[in-house]
Amino acid sequence: MDNDVTSNNEMENDDIVTLLSATGEKIDFIEIAGIVHKGDFYAILQPVELIEGMADDEALVFKVTRNENGEDKFEIALDDEIIDAVFAKYNCLLDQAEKNEEE
Repeated sequence: MDNDVTSNNEMENDDIVTLLSATGEKIDFIEIAGIVHKGDFYAILQPVELIEGMADDEALVFKVTRNENGEDKFEIALDDEIIDAVFAKYNCLLDQAEKNEEE
């Protein structure tokens, strides 16, 4: 998949995001979480159907911005520091939610 993909605004429900690759291939993702990191918004997305080279429990991090038409634009994050920080925040939120359930 190429680095830069844009939303085609085809959402089957609130948790499914359909993205178009630069080659025009439609790929459905489940939105796992949205995380703000250093003022930017990132979405953690897991493909609905397994993508070659990915394990079934893996997810990708996308930076989400708005294009000139006001539509969401998803750009895959390739910087390991950003990816690690986004997943660290997500794991912290999961730990916090688990702790709240136990109380």
